[in-house]
Amino acid sequence: MKRTGLSCVLLLLWLLAPPGTAQVAGDTAAPAAPTEVKAKDTPFDGGGSISIEWDAAPGAAEYRIERAGPDEDFAEVETIAGEATHYADGGVTDAVAYDYRVVAIFPSGAEVASDPITGITSAPQWFEGNLFGVALAILIFTGVVVWYIRRARSGEQLYVRRIAGLEAVEEAVGRSTEMGRPVLYVPGTGTMSEMGTIASLNLLGEIAKKTAEFGTQIKVPNRDPVVYTVAREIVKGAYTTAGRPDAYDPDSAFFVVENSLAFAGAVGGIMVREKPACNFFMGPFHAESLILAETGSTTGAIQIAGTDQIPQLPFFVVACDYTLMGEELYAASAYISREPLMLGALKGEDIGKVVFGLFLIIGTILSLLTGWDFGRILSTGGH
Repeated sequence: MKRTGLSCVLLLLWLLAPPGTAQVAGDTAAPAAPTEVKAKDTPFDGGGSISIEWDAAPGAAEYRIERAGPDEDFAEVETIAGEATHYADGGVTDAVAYDYRVVAIFPSGAEVASDPITGITSAPQWFEGNLFGVALAILIFTGVVVWYIRRARSGEQLYVRRIAGLEAVEEAVGRSTEMGRPVLYVPGTGTMSEMGTIASLNLLGEIAKKTAEFGTQIKVPNRDPVVYTVAREIVKGAYTTAGRPDAYDPDSAFFVVENSLAFAGAVGGIMVREKPACNFFMGPFHAESLILAETGSTTGAIQIAGTDQIPQLPFFVVACDYTLMGEELYAASAYISREPLMLGALKGEDIGKVVFGLFLIIGTILSLLTGWDFGRILSTGGH
């Protein structure tokens, strides 16, 4: 009876005890270190990064990534949330060996470190995954340009939107010929490092060919010594290409002065004294644009201007007969010469812009509908 009564008391105590009380000692796991810790050079990057991966430690609230360099003790790099199982350390130097360990931090405050991974180095890769989108864009653009160049070389007449200012070039040069006055061409006030200057000099070659064919004098004042040297050779080559090397005047392209306002004053004096029948202002211009355009307007010359400097466009628009805006300047030489290589590149560039614009629109719509960050996916190649 006593044994039966004791058993009943124990059974009653077990039933009244909170759930799990008898299992606490057996179910409480001791804090454990992260396992399967691996460290390696981050793939598809430009160097300076090492990636660490590990299997989660049960119950860990946070992980502390520690790094030791040559002759250095382990020090904290970053502390991240307990859900993470990987980390990229972007603060390393290429070709330097580092040691890593991952410390699991538990809610109780206990910390357990993994065994160290030693001798890990970083290096730049041949292909950087972060630039995957750029590589894809270059391949698409190059393919489109090459396709249009082949079409242009096969004799196909590629359509290019009519640009009134360039349609008037032959008329302007012809007017100078009829009046016996020179053509004035100002290739901007920028340097050779500016895209607008390069585009202007390409156009100068085409206009110089026309002055050579028509037997008209051309004057090309320059503000930059390097631009002057290039402009002189371009004009000389244009006359040779046109079959009129004997008509080339070595003084047709000349250096004036480097100061922009002094240059504008000197060119204004040329326009007033020699009264060219047409003035071309092509390239990058700044505060001197209105001085040049207004002075030329008072002489009654036909004026055709073009610049990629947006703030100067209003001045040219109000004071010139025709104005090329922005990228129209870049298209000018291809538009006039109809040379297959340049024309094909121009068409390919335009189609490339349409394709990339469509990608932006489609990606924006899909991002709104799905919540995916397509910009990140393209920039990282899906990594």
